[in-house]
Amino acid sequence: MARSETEPPEQAPLGRWEREQAQLKANVIEEDTEEWQKNSTFAGLERVGGADLSYVKGNDTIACASLVVLSYPDLEVLYEDCQMVTVSAPYVAGYLAFREAPFLVEAAQRLQEREPGLRPQVLLVDGNGVLHHRGFGVACHLGVLTGLPCIGVAKNLLQVDGLAKDEQHKGQIRDLQMGGDVFPLRGTSGRVLGMALRSYNKSTKPIYVSVGHKTCLESAVRLVQSCCRYRIPEPIRQADIRSREYIRKHLSSPLGGTSPGPGRKEEAEPKH
Repeated sequence: MARSETEPPEQAPLGRWEREQAQLKANVIEEDTEEWQKNSTFAGLERVGGADLSYVKGNDTIACASLVVLSYPDLEVLYEDCQMVTVSAPYVAGYLAFREAPFLVEAAQRLQEREPGLRPQVLLVDGNGVLHHRGFGVACHLGVLTGLPCIGVAKNLLQVDGLAKDEQHKGQIRDLQMGGDVFPLRGTSGRVLGMALRSYNKSTKPIYVSVGHKTCLESAVRLVQSCCRYRIPEPIRQADIRSREYIRKHLSSPLGGTSPGPGRKEEAEPKH
């Protein structure tokens, strides 16, 4: 059951989270590290992973953690792992990874134990990477903890470092004429934090791509675009579809729907 309104929420250990986040951030690599990243066709890339967490509708403590691995470039599902989890850490803006990442790291560990030959060579994460309040979103967090190249893909703009959904931003979106068109997300600091990508000709809404770990932004954008049959890249789309289906099958109560989860709309406008 969801926490009652009278029950105090678990206190967030913000001091510890901030220190841990800073320590992990020091390990982020914002450049290509893999051989397959060094050519325009990504020759040698055979497996792309997708990670997502879907919450039970009306309950911000019960969710399904999903990890899928797809073939590349065919984008056929090779492996899936869906597991119901109890999320006890509170939601705090900028610290979403401490609430959700542990379950996705565990999923990656199960994959390594069960099917090590299907370990993804890169992981696409539903959330942000360096496009984040302190430059260390869930895609960075997962990348550093798993050692995998990771890319953050968000559905909404996280408004940090002066980035805003203002008229200028809306005008830039209108200028994206076809799938593959992009514009940089440059903060007031002068740093490019990510790219807005029109990933699909039939969708006028961009997605927001940012570096997570062991990739440069250019490679991240090219790979995400190559994985898009629709607006959302196929690895993340399949992780989302399968987690929601898993919830429907395993929960027959009225709570058997799904929701983005607390803060997710904010964190990918934010995370999502």
